[in-house]
This record gives sequence, structure tokens and C-alpha cells, in this order.
Amino acid sequence: MTEARLGRTKAAAQILDESTESGPPAITFDRVGVSYGRGRKTTAALVDFTLRVAGGETVALLGPSGSGKSTALNALAGFVRPTSGSVRLGGRDVTNLPPAKRGIGVVLQSYALFPHMRVSDNVAFGLKSRRVPRAELTARVTEALDMVGMSAYGKRLPRELSGGQQQRVAIARALAIRPGVLLLDEPLAALDAQLRQSMLAELQRLKEALPDTAMLYVTHDQAEALALADRIVVMNNARLMDVDTAENLWKRPPTSFTAAFLGGANLIPCSVGRVIGTSALVSFAGKTVSAEAPQPAVGKAAWAPKSEALLCVRPHALRIGALKERGAVRATVNAAVWRGATTRLVLAVTDLPDQLLEVDVPGHVRYDIGSDVGVHFPDPAGVLVQAAP
Repeated sequence: MTEARLGRTKAAAQILDESTESGPPAITFDRVGVSYGRGRKTTAALVDFTLRVAGGETVALLGPSGSGKSTALNALAGFVRPTSGSVRLGGRDVTNLPPAKRGIGVVLQSYALFPHMRVSDNVAFGLKSRRVPRAELTARVTEALDMVGMSAYGKRLPRELSGGQQQRVAIARALAIRPGVLLLDEPLAALDAQLRQSMLAELQRLKEALPDTAMLYVTHDQAEALALADRIVVMNNARLMDVDTAENLWKRPPTSFTAAFLGGANLIPCSVGRVIGTSALVSFAGKTVSAEAPQPAVGKAAWAPKSEALLCVRPHALRIGALKERGAVRATVNAAVWRGATTRLVLAVTDLPDQLLEVDVPGHVRYDIGSDVGVHFPDPAGVLVQAAP
């Protein structure tokens, strides 16, 4: 077994062996795999996926298209059947149960509202299939619509609603059955930027109103994940790459993929010098700077002098100044793009062949393409990330 594989196995075992005082987690994926096709044409959509989500916790699955995040959600919802591993809800094995018997609330990107049904009937659909008495049904439909601010729209048809209102109805329908687990598959992707911000605020409010409901939120939008999630699962190529709190993944990314994907960090090849505790001196481009050296993940070697690593530096942490300023690293402006609040510069570093740096400069600042500038690093300059093998 390779060192990387051994590390993933130990981490998975640690996740599953942890005990909780409140009983089993709301959601458990135990080495779940999903494959399509047969023989040489087999395609792995999810590989060895292990995760626990506690009751009341919101976990975001974040990754590029095709990374396996929606497959994981579909395996939990029952829309696809795992080819290996198991899925549990509150300790109950639901791997082979049909979706209707799992008691999960699901909100899809397409909303999936019935166009011929009025809002109240859409919300009541799941309750009727569970044979909830009429008196209770009406009260629960009203309760669900109140939670999403749609109580005045019960008699309307979906086509008479805006995109944001249809999304609220889809959420109300999922909440009406009072699920212990709520799944959201890119629920804001079809909305414009302004509506997305409004609905993001609504989801934050909803999260506070449902302190016991576990939420699994699939998205490719980093802002949504950072705003909503207690923990973020970063996925790539059908595998779980990293999982931690949003703050930890942002400040101390365990892998180069997460560092680059979450926030678009600069990754600068460097040589590690002296290491003291969680601090290190690193060298690059003829410059020596201090850097954070967090404890490596399970299965990874500790930082060692003269080893190669990557220095992770966020674009907003760098400063542009004159070349003559002390400590400046010479770079050439390749591109400058105004983004409203900031201008994103793409720089070629003179003493680092083939290395481009992205720097965010406040405001609308003009730089001539081809001009030379000085780049200044903060102290500490960044955080060390293991170089890819």
C-alpha cells in the first residue's frame, strides 16, 4: 500500500472511529464508490468516499465539474446505487432503500416543481404521499411557506413566480416533511447574481432556524461554501481531497489542489530552511522569508531543511511597490483586469522562470503591460504546502 493510500485509509478510519456523545452521526458515507459501465469502459464517478455529518451541521461539497460531488449527494438521496461501501442515516443503513423511504428533503438546481400544481399543492406533495392527515397537512404547508417567506403565494402557479420565489417553494416542499437531513444540489446556480446573494442570505437564516437539521450542500461556488458551511469537503477526480472548517482550509490548505482551487492562491516553489515549531524560513528567487509551517496531514512527512515545498500566498496579501524599495521582488506586468473593488494583476517573476503571480490591488489602478514592478510579501509571507509528488 502506498504512503498516500495509507494516509487516506488512516484518516478514513479515524473519521469513522470517533465516538459522539449524542449517538450516531446524521449522515455517514463509509468508503462509498460509484461506477458506471463495465470492464474497460468502467468510469469511476466516486471513489472510496468517507464522510460523517453531525446533526445540525452544514457541510458543503465543493469542487470543479465532474469531481463527484453531485454523485455523492445522489448516492445519499438514493438516486444512484453505490457499487461499493455503505450509506447510513442516523445509524440506519439506507444503501439499498428507495429515495421515498429515506425521509430526506432534496432541493435541486432545476427546482422540479410541478407546473400544473399551485404552490400549496407542490409543498403538500411529500406530505400527501406520507398520508399525513388533512388537518395536520394544512398546518405544515403553512409552516413551511412561512419559513421561506412565501405564505402569501400559496394559490399561485410556478410560472407566476420569479426564479428566486420558485427556489423558495422548492425549499419549502423539502422542509414540509420535517427531514432530519436536507440535501441541496447547486440550488442557486440558475439564479442571477443579485438573486443569488438574496437567496444566500435566506439560506443563512434558514440554517439558524433549523439547528437540528443536517445539511449537505453541493456547489461549485466558493462564496456559497464559505458563507454557509461549517465544514467544506474539497473534491477532485471523483475523490475527497480535503475536509476541514472553511477557515482552516483557507488559512492552512493541506494540499496544493485545495490551495489553488479555494481562493486561487499563488503557489511558489521554494526551498525549506530552518524549521522551528510551526514556523520556517524558506528561500525563492534569491529571497529568504518566514512562512507558516503547519503540522502535515496524516501520512505526510514533516517539514525538513533543504526539502522542496510550495509557498501558498493569497493574491490580496501581496503588495505592489517600486523596484527600489527594500525587499521587493522584480516582476513584469503581463495583464491587468479591473474587477470593481480591485484590479487583478498577472505578473511574471524575473527570478522564477515560468512562474506567474496574481496580485489584487485595491481600486481601479492602471498598469502598462510590460512594465516592471516590485512585489512585496507579508510577514509571514504565506503558508507551506506539500509539493505534489
